[in-house]
Amino acid sequence: MTRAHPRYVAFGSRLLGVPEVETLGVRPNFHDYTPEEQERILRSRAILYPTLIYAQLFTTMEKGIFPSVETYLYADEKMKQTTLFNMLAIPHPRTRFYLQREFARIEKDFSFPFVAKIPRASARGRGVFKIDNPDELEQYLAKTKTAYVQEFIPHERDLRVILINYEPVLAYWRCRPPGDFRTNLHQGGTLDFRDVPGDVMVLAQEFARRCKFNDVGLDLLFHKGQWLLLEANMLYGREGFAHKNMVLKEIIRKKLLAGTLL
Repeated sequence: MTRAHPRYVAFGSRLLGVPEVETLGVRPNFHDYTPEEQERILRSRAILYPTLIYAQLFTTMEKGIFPSVETYLYADEKMKQTTLFNMLAIPHPRTRFYLQREFARIEKDFSFPFVAKIPRASARGRGVFKIDNPDELEQYLAKTKTAYVQEFIPHERDLRVILINYEPVLAYWRCRPPGDFRTNLHQGGTLDFRDVPGDVMVLAQEFARRCKFNDVGLDLLFHKGQWLLLEANMLYGREGFAHKNMVLKEIIRKKLLAGTLL
């Protein structure tokens, strides 16, 4: 089989091995690319997976990219995401941030139990705590200079919807394990693909478009008659795809070749 000539340029490795895509890798110094590569980059209509290093630069140059610069800027940024959701009036659990000098206010604003998170690097359920008493709060505050505190909403499951260019490609319930309040798969949560409501797919699309997140896993929770957007995960796992015998790279490739990605 003759290898197709690459039609697209990528920096990140998400599409490594796709014959239509030339993956150049990420080099922090632009001039580390060969003159031929530089010309190819600058002449390309769009760059795939430019990474955070280059996403802002290409956006400034008005060059198309996938995913969006917002997808990169809000990745692993819980405080920024919460602020964006609030400003866009997207339903979200009641949440507040506190600097160290404001820590004493937490118990005035929230009743036990509540959820506290490390604002960054708390993916896969790490750095997420259920705070039941002042001693646990003190232990949490010793871990961070900025507190991210959120109301605790008891639930057995939440819904993850994965969207590629704002189109849902997979959705499943994440069910919490016994003895844990978290539904994350890496914390023992399990998957359930049954009875996913169709109306939430439309809502997830709306939320993703409003936030301009076009390669994302959105976590949603139904509470008191409405869907709440818990958070956006740009580094969503592949476990759900594996359970359905789906290959994410092929899904993206088909969209790319069909002209529905860029």
